[in-house]
Amino acid sequence: MGNFRFYRRKQIFPGLSVNLSGSGPSLSVGVRGAHVTFGHGRVTRTVGIPGSGLYWTSRTGHSTGFHSAHVEAPVTPAVQRAAHVSATAAVLTILLAPVAIVLAIVAFRFVIGLAVVIMLVSAIGHGRRRR
Repeated sequence: MGNFRFYRRKQIFPGLSVNLSGSGPSLSVGVRGAHVTFGHGRVTRTVGIPGSGLYWTSRTGHSTGFHSAHVEAPVTPAVQRAAHVSATAAVLTILLAPVAIVLAIVAFRFVIGLAVVIMLVSAIGHGRRRR
């Protein structure tokens, strides 16, 4: 169903705070968007863009083992190559799509300009023949 959790942060002074939770106290040093937390037998470094929900976290040190039961299966070289080719194709598509769009616009404008020039030359030619 669910369970209750406890977490409380107390700022000692700007850039330093003490965190209290059910698993014990920890100490955070840093500013909003970038901080390092010491506690629970490990060091956690977090960098992010405040307000966006995007962040990167790195942990070193002791782990409780709660989430360590999952073991990644080894990836064969063939699967790795296929993933690399797919990722490369996706990146190239994303990077080259704007270039293709610009080239299509330039080609379209060239064809339209050429059609206008042909029509003008034709109209001038017809005007001279009638006189």
